[in-house]
Amino acid sequence: MSRNFTRVLVVLVLLVPVTPAVSSAAQPADPARAYAELTAQATKLNEEVLLAQEDLVRRKAELDRATATVAAAQQVERQAKRDKDDFQGQVDLIAQASFEGARFNQLSALLVADSQQDFLNRLEMMRVLAADKAESLARLSGAVEQARQAHQVAEDARARAAETTAAAEKLKSDLDARNAALQTQINEVRSALTRLPAPVVNQLRDPGDRAQVSVPSGVAGQALAFALGQRGDSYQYGGVGPEGWDCSGLTMKAYAAAGFTIPRTSGGQAGVGRAVSRGEVRAGDLIVYYPSRSHVAMAVDGERAVHASTEGQPVKIAPIDAIGPIAVIRRIEG
Repeated sequence: MSRNFTRVLVVLVLLVPVTPAVSSAAQPADPARAYAELTAQATKLNEEVLLAQEDLVRRKAELDRATATVAAAQQVERQAKRDKDDFQGQVDLIAQASFEGARFNQLSALLVADSQQDFLNRLEMMRVLAADKAESLARLSGAVEQARQAHQVAEDARARAAETTAAAEKLKSDLDARNAALQTQINEVRSALTRLPAPVVNQLRDPGDRAQVSVPSGVAGQALAFALGQRGDSYQYGGVGPEGWDCSGLTMKAYAAAGFTIPRTSGGQAGVGRAVSRGEVRAGDLIVYYPSRSHVAMAVDGERAVHASTEGQPVKIAPIDAIGPIAVIRRIEG
């Protein structure tokens, strides 16, 4: 909710005759300003809830990856231990053969050989035994090291999984608290809306300009066409259509309809594409508002934007500079 729009509401309120039957204690002195402040707070809370939801999803994905790593490492460790046992058996057999006299040196082979061929055969057997022993020892050593590494990977993954589980549980608790706060704020906004004079409410609910708008070609034009097509739809905290929209839900779905993925939150959308100045704004640009970056609209042209504003107001076109203080403008295409 912009300050300019708040001033408009205040003016409208002042133009409406005061009903004597309503006491000043029962109704705020400035219901329009109270409504504007409450909606701004609710919008910020809604953004915080969406960010917490994204964090929770990321944490759960990390937990899934860590759990999968534990399972894979355990499987490698089990196989490495089986290999270790097999190679240990081979080494033991070679050691036993050596102990029983199969380990010859060249002189003893010559002394006990019955013939030149027998001597050559004994030398070959010595070479084979030595090679087998060296290979088996190397494979045994490799299996032991692989088992050790796999065990370490599993232990590290278990630690990450435990840490991620704790973080996810904390995030879930935080999300529940933020959701409860948001619901309280929404109820206050709706209550404030009932206290506004009828002309003010009617202006808020007016869908505004719904005339045909020419859009450019390309991704930006397709996204803008989608957003314009939702004019008149109701605002819904956390809404991503088709029944209702919040600001970033509308822009996200608009670009998704054009085949382009952007983040879910207005804060996330403030970092996509490239930055452009106010004087460079063109159709399809994302205009993010407030220092908290808690609201986003899509430029219709250099002067107007379409957005899902707040509770009590439908998706509509509004002057870019009347929506609120601009934090950043991002161009997704071009």
